[in-house]
Amino acid sequence: MLIYIGADHRGFELKETLKKSLKDQGYEVIDVGNEKYDENDDYPDFAKLVARAIGQDPWNRRGILICGSGVGVDVVANRFKGVRSALVNNPDQAYLSRHDDNANILSLAAEFLDEETAKQILKTWLTTPFSNEEHHRRRLEKIAQLEI
Repeated sequence: MLIYIGADHRGFELKETLKKSLKDQGYEVIDVGNEKYDENDDYPDFAKLVARAIGQDPWNRRGILICGSGVGVDVVANRFKGVRSALVNNPDQAYLSRHDDNANILSLAAEFLDEETAKQILKTWLTTPFSNEEHHRRRLEKIAQLEI
């Protein structure tokens, strides 16, 4: 599975930690930035890069976005066709975002998550398959019809 990851300055440290953890587990990770801590960078720049990549193959790629609140990157990502980004704060939400909604981008709030919780969320999110139940497929189709 190909995983794209990006974060602004507020999420930079957590991005680096999660990226290392993913690589240690054998995942192929593409880091779209930022490459260094820069207090003047802007989350939309990284969120759009991840969202564009996921939108090219939304069923087989996954993305991880991190900013201070998680809200900014989540809002940006969900503007892209084929993207279903979920702002997740605990492993139960991570499970439901994949099982029910087939989320393909995980948005995280660096200022509200400790490193271990973020790792648990990520593990749950990456290992939970989409249920493919009819009512969930129907809802996702309705969402797809709303895309411009």
